[in-house]
Amino acid sequence: MTRYSKIVDFIRETFQEPTGFIPLHDPRFIGNERKYLTDVMDSNFVSSVGEYVAKFEQLCAQYTGVKYAVAAVNGTAALHIALIVAGAKANEEVITQSVTFIATANAISYTGSHPVFIDVDKDTMGMSPEKLSNFLNKNCEIKADGFTYNKNTGRKIAACLPMHTFGHPVRIDEIVEICNKFNVPCIEDAAESLGSIYKNRHTGSFGLLGTLSFNGNKIITTGGGGMILTNNEQLAKQAKHLTTQAKKPHKWEFVHDQIGYNYRLTNIAAALGCAQIEQLSLFVEKKRELALKYQNFFKNTDFNFFTELKDAKSNYWLNALILKDINERDEFLNYTNQNDIMTRPLWELMNRLPMFKNCEKGNLENSEWLADRVVNLPSSVIIPGYKNNHTNPLTK
Repeated sequence: MTRYSKIVDFIRETFQEPTGFIPLHDPRFIGNERKYLTDVMDSNFVSSVGEYVAKFEQLCAQYTGVKYAVAAVNGTAALHIALIVAGAKANEEVITQSVTFIATANAISYTGSHPVFIDVDKDTMGMSPEKLSNFLNKNCEIKADGFTYNKNTGRKIAACLPMHTFGHPVRIDEIVEICNKFNVPCIEDAAESLGSIYKNRHTGSFGLLGTLSFNGNKIITTGGGGMILTNNEQLAKQAKHLTTQAKKPHKWEFVHDQIGYNYRLTNIAAALGCAQIEQLSLFVEKKRELALKYQNFFKNTDFNFFTELKDAKSNYWLNALILKDINERDEFLNYTNQNDIMTRPLWELMNRLPMFKNCEKGNLENSEWLADRVVNLPSSVIIPGYKNNHTNPLTK
């Protein structure tokens, strides 16, 4: 286990934590968080009505280069609403990837649509344009109404939902081009990739819609929160309407014109987000510095550190190693976690979960290969003097 102990020593030295628990990803509050939160509490507008919600939306739109951003209570809710406004309905299908967090497949299920799982590319861990094209050409057809249908199930393909895994951009321009050819709306799950750039554009800005997450473990956090991104004004208006219980504006009457959702982000959470996004450029810079340290450390070893594509600038949300096989993966996970260094494997593949095991899928050889080998390393932003106050939750 000497080879693993050297990695543990390197991580402790890098995070300047000679003892104690080192988490996978911690938030950092180094700016105006307390000031803005106090401002919200003093105003008494702590729920979904308040100036910080609109301000946070504007800041996110500006940062990502889209025209409109609509705040939601979490990233899963943002995905759900994005799918609805894109047109996903019951007994239709949404093409996505099996390598993803459960929220992606859950949001599809909320609409009544069925997930279809496509393989990923090994060098992005995100949806493979080649596999997507192969699936659509082999299994689907465009009918007289202009929409694409699965010949095996007869269901309409409502959307395509690729995810930028660990903050690394997929080949999203190729995916969008394929989707356009088949008249299938592309929605980007950019939950993990705030601050990531592909071919000089921010992730989440390529598709018809994109979504972000501000969970406590993301690069910036509102505690829990999400954002819908789009350049389509009508879709943005519809998304905001649905997230606010579909209530029509009126001074006193409660008139709701369709089934809506209580998905609007709170003002108190948005205040935290406004302070966090002020530090986002610094956080991206620090995370890329950390990734470079990892890359240099593993350069002359038999460990494969995962790096960005040539045309990408990743936020390196979670740093990843690709190990030799599942046995080495489990040995590594056991050793590091026993030594208070939090590491984790890739999520369980969606098609292996009981609720999705009968969903249609393509050949998932790359997904299965990665699932046996990928581990995440501690990836928090390193700020000199900022102390880690965590204890290992596994020892409680």
